[in-house]
Amino acid sequence: MTAACSNRPPDDPKSYVPAIAAARARKDAEFRYASDSPVPENRRAELLPLAYFPIDPSYSVPANLRPSSDRATLQMPTSTGALREMRRVGTLEFAVKGQPLKLTAFVDVGERNLDHLFVPFTDLTTGTETYPGGRYLDLDRNATGIYVIDFNRAYHPTCYYNPTWDCPYPPAENRLKIPIRAGERLKKEEVKKEEVKS
Repeated sequence: MTAACSNRPPDDPKSYVPAIAAARARKDAEFRYASDSPVPENRRAELLPLAYFPIDPSYSVPANLRPSSDRATLQMPTSTGALREMRRVGTLEFAVKGQPLKLTAFVDVGERNLDHLFVPFTDLTTGTETYPGGRYLDLDRNATGIYVIDFNRAYHPTCYYNPTWDCPYPPAENRLKIPIRAGERLKKEEVKKEEVKS
């Protein structure tokens, strides 16, 4: 099952919002009916449909990837207490609402296909409006070094739905100092619970 979406928005701006909405509807259907859904059957009524911030095209921005010369691997802690071996591919440089930002893109050393770039991150919504373990973006590596960072496609890791799944935690270098109110979010009931805890 592939829940992740393409990193490239449609060329026609008028079709962008419907395309994102359609991708979200497909993901809900997959999570509800697929045999390999990460959402346990006893939680589907609670979690589906998934909750999102309103679709905002201003959160889909161009990014330049500055390749990393660091060939060392990073042991990224995960939700189950294991370590996931990752390698830095480079730094994505972009701006959101006039704010210059950076995120490191990684490849999972254990994966056979190293063309898949993994971009885990946290922001100022993490732990209140979004999952405390952060969110993810997926990109397909290309030869140009120019990408689209589309936070409307940001999603919660599978361990949010099912704690038996193993999900890497975003490293310190990928902690954004602004709120990213785009992509997947907690349901309003969960936000209230988090507010009570704090």
